[in-house]
Amino acid sequence: MKKTLHTTIKSFAILALGALVSVGCSKDFLTTTPVGRDLEINYYQTEEQAFEALVSIYDVLQWNDQYGFSMHRFLMNVASDDNYAGGSDASDQPSWVATDNFTWTPNLGPQAGFWRKNYKGVYRANLFLEKIDAIDAASEAFKTRSKAEAHFLRAKFYFDLARHFGYVPLIQSTLDPSEYYAVNQVGPEVLYPFIIAELEAAIPDLPVSVPGIELGRVTKGAAQALLARVYLFMDDDANMDEVATLCQEVINSGQYSLEPNYEDIFKKTGEWGVESVFEITYSENSTSDWGRFGSGHSEGNVGVQFCGMRDYNGPDYSPGWGFCPVTEDLESFMDGDPRYAATIIDADNLAGAEYSPGYQNTGFFMKKYAPLASNFPPDGEPALNWGNNIREIRYADVLLMAAEGLVRSGGSEGTARSYVNQVRSRVGIQGIGASGSALLEAIYDERRMELATEGHRYYDLIRTGKAATTLDNWDATKHRYLPIPQNELDASQGALTQNSGY
Repeated sequence: MKKTLHTTIKSFAILALGALVSVGCSKDFLTTTPVGRDLEINYYQTEEQAFEALVSIYDVLQWNDQYGFSMHRFLMNVASDDNYAGGSDASDQPSWVATDNFTWTPNLGPQAGFWRKNYKGVYRANLFLEKIDAIDAASEAFKTRSKAEAHFLRAKFYFDLARHFGYVPLIQSTLDPSEYYAVNQVGPEVLYPFIIAELEAAIPDLPVSVPGIELGRVTKGAAQALLARVYLFMDDDANMDEVATLCQEVINSGQYSLEPNYEDIFKKTGEWGVESVFEITYSENSTSDWGRFGSGHSEGNVGVQFCGMRDYNGPDYSPGWGFCPVTEDLESFMDGDPRYAATIIDADNLAGAEYSPGYQNTGFFMKKYAPLASNFPPDGEPALNWGNNIREIRYADVLLMAAEGLVRSGGSEGTARSYVNQVRSRVGIQGIGASGSALLEAIYDERRMELATEGHRYYDLIRTGKAATTLDNWDATKHRYLPIPQNELDASQGALTQNSGY
């Protein structure tokens, strides 16, 4: 087997130095224009400045360009049995091929980009939380809500670090230069309680919903769903009642529902639709170019360019670079399911179209994030300016997490089936009647089908213990975590220790 804000928020630049968690220039993360630079010592004086600082934390969620092309969702597809690496040939993007084959080394793989991105986010969240209470000009309501948002974001950054690396420095404040080489690596037993505490601190102070001008800001439901995802990934049956309870609170909030037409979810008109619990927002109105690549200044989603068909000539789509071709295994698994046409492009059977087969070509490509001609960026370098949002948390995922939490905690199987069957009914599939272990396996299959090529499959294989038997070359003793980037090991002067097996 193949392992196989919508708003016009303005941003600013924080200038700081640091060996492990330094931060550079910020950028806006929606449809805005940068407004210059202010020294950190002169900042955090007004509520407006504090809001800009808050935006700079959200901003990091977008980044896909740290140490090369490091698109988290797309790379996790490559690590799973849903997609291959692809590209023009095996030497096109070595770190992607290494992810496909699990041939990571401390110098080869996406880990340097993941590490840098998340620690820059951590730094910005730490700085915000240190400064916000001292801003007399800011209202208490603003302080309360914005601190909750910063806690959510810091939790998100640390959750990704924990999933990727397992053992990382837990840095809860900005560091004096004398502290750079005295950080302590901690493991999951410390990281996950911290992540849980961050989200539990955030949930009571977040709004249930936001107005259209604030789309992109965190809501209570997003924090509850992320906390459920954290508990689910920890894979401890003792926590499954928490998964079910948190998800059912989101369900019972009445804020979300399934998009009636499945294929509408990933359309431009589907962004921040009724099914969106949280999205990472991108803009096609940026003028980013290659001169700014790698600095975190691009507003667009380069992953869209990656997964398009190479040299494509035909209707509906724009040419891409041929990465993330869909595996034969996923294509076969989805054959006959109504979600197939909204998930997979059968390139060899597109009328009036042609493309150049690339490395690991199967003829099948990702539909959900395909570069549609109708979405072609109007300005800048097109490859860097696609505006497709990442659907970070969907309501369908919440329903399926709730179902799994109920089954694994000994809760109502009837309620669990009803959640799964809502997802199936949406696409016209007959409901399931399984129970016990068969019901749990049906939930896992439904997750793969419903969430295919959305970046969840790899984590599901790990947490359910199926990675070793499903993914070629995957070794639990080595590949459970990425290697600590060699450049970070070298910079730490002995403060960091490499993960086992590398």
